[in-house]
Amino acid sequence: MSKSAAADNGLAPNAYRLLWGGFMAILAAGVGFAIRGGFLDNWRGEFSFTDAEIGGITGAGGPGFCFGIIIGGIICDKVGYGKLVVAAFLLHIISAVVTFLPVPTMEKQVAYQLLYWGSFLFAFANGTLEAVANPLVATLFFRNRTHYLNILHASWPAGLVLGSASGWVLDDLMPAQFNLSIHWKYQFALFLIPTVLYGLMFFAQHFPKSEASQKGLSLGEMFKDVGILGGLVVCFLVALFFSDLLKPVFTLKDGSAEQASQAAQVASYVGYAIGGFLWLWIALLTRFSIGSPLLFVLFIAHALVGAVELGTDTWIQNITGNLLTSEQGKWLFVFTSLMMFALRFCADFIEKKIGLSPVGILLVCAILACLGLILTSWVETFLFALVALSVYGVGKTFFWPTMLAVASDRFPRTGAVAISMMGGIGMMSFGLLGSPGLGYFKDRYAGEDLQRTNPTAFQEYKAGQPSKFLPFIFPEAVGLDGKKLEEVKSKVEVARKELAAAGNTDPNAPLAKLTEAERAVRAAGIAGDRKTLVTDAVIPAALAVIYLGLMLYFASIGGYKPVHIDGSGTELGTAES
Repeated sequence: MSKSAAADNGLAPNAYRLLWGGFMAILAAGVGFAIRGGFLDNWRGEFSFTDAEIGGITGAGGPGFCFGIIIGGIICDKVGYGKLVVAAFLLHIISAVVTFLPVPTMEKQVAYQLLYWGSFLFAFANGTLEAVANPLVATLFFRNRTHYLNILHASWPAGLVLGSASGWVLDDLMPAQFNLSIHWKYQFALFLIPTVLYGLMFFAQHFPKSEASQKGLSLGEMFKDVGILGGLVVCFLVALFFSDLLKPVFTLKDGSAEQASQAAQVASYVGYAIGGFLWLWIALLTRFSIGSPLLFVLFIAHALVGAVELGTDTWIQNITGNLLTSEQGKWLFVFTSLMMFALRFCADFIEKKIGLSPVGILLVCAILACLGLILTSWVETFLFALVALSVYGVGKTFFWPTMLAVASDRFPRTGAVAISMMGGIGMMSFGLLGSPGLGYFKDRYAGEDLQRTNPTAFQEYKAGQPSKFLPFIFPEAVGLDGKKLEEVKSKVEVARKELAAAGNTDPNAPLAKLTEAERAVRAAGIAGDRKTLVTDAVIPAALAVIYLGLMLYFASIGGYKPVHIDGSGTELGTAES
């Protein structure tokens, strides 16, 4: 759209350039994230890392993103969008330089630290950009936030598809078909292309101020709607995060199991002390404002969104690859990502033509996501998997950006604070609850199934350490040894390819190559995955209840309407006190 056309619609002349700049910024994050996931085995071979060490490097992205989006959201209205974009751009460049520094001749620990901090800085830059892009688009397109925030976040699945495809071509296809090895550093460098593009698109642009910033509201006033209630959600997750982060600090390298338990307890105390201090800071900053109960409910809901959307995305390729084949699992992931990308351009049609409010969209999404996960647990064929994951994919598509739109519509006084904290809550919930929670249930259900069906095989294949998740709620569970389970899966894949080459495509034929114990292990793994998906479906079911309650609430006050601020800083357009 031209500058004059944008102005005629009441938009800033550069509104669409800034929108696509934000789109390109999140695309860069998705491309880098997906490409890096494809060459983790290269790191294992080049630097002799263990899986735990690789997990530590990739795990640095969680706190990096959370710190970036929360800190960026708090200071965004004070320092301005433009300065944060420059900071994020420089951090992306620095993260690339740090990641490119390790070489095989380097001491292993030095290489680990460089890759760890490279991962942290990359994620910190991504979080900072989201702290800019979300409120920026919400400010530019204040009349239609749901539509344009969904367009902005269509860039994430697009980045995942582009990054995954690039990694598949460069890391798998090129060596196999053309005997041409592309070093992982050149692969990772591809994320710099969209990085340079977003830098050029944002360069020398005028950035608007949020509605709260235009009215001159102080940081304390922006936090008032968050208050003690909203701060409780954030600070509880921060406490869990630091409790987990500090465990290695207090654990002796050769300590006993009792010492490790004591270290975890000390780390927990320190983590909750940090969370408590931050909660007190929010209380003092807002002069002990209780905060909005509605925003508190939105924060709780977005914690569930992060757990079900990102947590499921972490495991869904693994699960569908186990229920069918690993190759089919990859294609299904690409399929749902492409569908998610396309559908996020349709939010305006759904809202205006079908007539669903943003909360109505969220309610339908929760119902579909719940149904889709249950259907996926029944998957036996690739065709049925396409149907089941289509239902789930439609459900998860609109969760994240529409939640941000609702928070922006209803709480303009918070500026960038509320939606940035919401993003941080979603990411922390994914890292602390969603991904590890699904891993725990996979272990628990697989172990329970094998112990019931073949106790002898269970004794042979059980994991050395029990799985734990929220120990004050769920009991310890003994899962299956990951290495042994992967050996069984690999044996099935090899047998399937050999039989397919001979013309035998019977999906059950490879099982004849397994021992009785191996067949029981494989069946237990599949049974565990199916039960995990059903358990996962409880989260969108809970979200459906929350969204139904919100619809009834808005109906009681005259319907869902965006709120604006008058000259005195008072919210207009709502019956809410």
